[in-house]
Amino acid sequence: MATLIQIAQASKSYGDQVLLDHADAVISDNTKVGFVGRNGAGKSTLLRILLGEEELDSGEIIRHPSLRLGYLRQHDPFLPDETTLDFLMRDSGQPDWKCGEVAGEFEIKGAYLDGPITRLSGGWQTRAKLAALLLHEPNLLLLDEPTNFLDLRTQILLEHFLVNHRSACVVVSHDRAFLRATCTHTLDLSRGKLTTYPGKIDAFLQFQKEKREHDVRSNAAVMVKKRHLEDFIARNKARASTAKLAQSKAKALEKLEFTEVDRDEPTANIRAPQIEPRKGSALRCRDLVIGYPERQIADDIQLELDHGVRAAIVGDNGQGKTTFLRTIVDSLKPLGGEVRWGHGCKLGVYAQHVYTSLPPKFTVLEYLRSKSAIGTKDQAILDVAGSFLFRGGAVEKPVSVLSGGERARLCMAALLLSDLNVLILDEPGNHLDVDTVEALADALTDYKGTVIFTSHDRHFMSRVATCIIEVRDGHVTNYSGNYETYLYQVNKEIEAGEREHAAKMGKAPPAVAGPGRTVERAVKRTEKEIRKEQKGVERTIAQLDARRKELTQQFDTTNDADEAVRLEAEITAVGEQLAAAEDQWVQLNEELGEAE
Repeated sequence: MATLIQIAQASKSYGDQVLLDHADAVISDNTKVGFVGRNGAGKSTLLRILLGEEELDSGEIIRHPSLRLGYLRQHDPFLPDETTLDFLMRDSGQPDWKCGEVAGEFEIKGAYLDGPITRLSGGWQTRAKLAALLLHEPNLLLLDEPTNFLDLRTQILLEHFLVNHRSACVVVSHDRAFLRATCTHTLDLSRGKLTTYPGKIDAFLQFQKEKREHDVRSNAAVMVKKRHLEDFIARNKARASTAKLAQSKAKALEKLEFTEVDRDEPTANIRAPQIEPRKGSALRCRDLVIGYPERQIADDIQLELDHGVRAAIVGDNGQGKTTFLRTIVDSLKPLGGEVRWGHGCKLGVYAQHVYTSLPPKFTVLEYLRSKSAIGTKDQAILDVAGSFLFRGGAVEKPVSVLSGGERARLCMAALLLSDLNVLILDEPGNHLDVDTVEALADALTDYKGTVIFTSHDRHFMSRVATCIIEVRDGHVTNYSGNYETYLYQVNKEIEAGEREHAAKMGKAPPAVAGPGRTVERAVKRTEKEIRKEQKGVERTIAQLDARRKELTQQFDTTNDADEAVRLEAEITAVGEQLAAAEDQWVQLNEELGEAE
């Protein structure tokens, strides 16, 4: 097995912060490595060093002469008005039939391939950049947080690509499910040192835990021996008859060594709300119709959830998951039917962009006290506040100066200090680091109440969910199976599409007319009309998506409560417009399939 890259005695610092401290590692061909470590440990810096964009302070990077690096770019390398096919041909220098073949592996076809790439959503642009990577035929891929902002289906397509691609790769990710599915080896960066482990992420984490426990036991044994020797020396060094023996023991004492233990940094420790479990029906929906006055999202919803379930709301982006949640908590009126909560249900809601309702004059601690269950001690409140990054003097900060992200964390902390017996959580992992998300999963699995939630984190979903509610094609149904079964079904659908694509690619390449253009078949007039309207909708979707991202960034950073209220309202309005445009695109795509 050839060594593609060797990292030898690598050191790198920024001021007092040491990222690499004489670190060593080897990356071999055909090896898929999950690169892990805490935020700020230096993972992205090391990737830039491997790409030649930064230099080491000392040490060296030894590259194999045949190394061909492929890097998933975070910026958008697109030209104005170029189509996805144009981008792939320009970027790779490959003919159109080859670009179309590789693009098909990521389900990029039809309007997605022939339309302007800058008007596609971020997830589809990521697919295009992955196709461009593959067209360059690299033998080592470097992927930095590749699953960010990707929906479930795109994440699974990326997994299939990595598993089947015959090249080495280094994947930086906090998504444990993604690393588990794609990487056979693990590389850890901690306190400046690189540790290579020839196994998957779960085995590495277990190894890390066992090694730490072994080192702690070993140090305890060394400490006992040290005290015994010190006691012997103290008792015998003054006597002439035993002084020589005491000197021998002193030499033995000098040789004793303790093993440095990499203790965990402080992590979140979240307690589930303490409530009395209830029985019977918690939520009942009868003939429910959800949506907006100008647009219906789903109808004929017949749903019943018992107390104690943890229901995950699943479905592709734009299908109506958030609309459903807003309807059942009465922040959006149903278009028809009814929503009925069981007797004694006390609801707590964590929804996107609702954090502006916090009282601006309260401090963090005052607000948490006001929301805590009766009898909650201040130390318990401070512990939860610390888990959500409000430590030390931060608990005295007034709500008015908190950023949008800080307000979101404060809302979640308040819910977990309450005695509410139903929690409605829309993307609860947003604004939380990976350790806090893991602690939140622990708390929710211990919780005796009812949880209804959405999330894009498969590891979190798999750990927490006990039942699945699917929002799809205008219907909301209790899915028959657990989250793993749902993932299996989505995988089957994607694999069926991949088999169909592979069968088509088994045919001869299409004829080419002129420089780099496939001969287009004659199209019906109605098909042209549909494509024209669909491209207009795609432009609208891209503009709305960009606007929502811009507004969300402003919301996360503002500490002006009035401005946050205004931004929250605009984000909601843009989100509704975006969902409507996505629904319109889906309908046009169905019409296009019939016309073809």
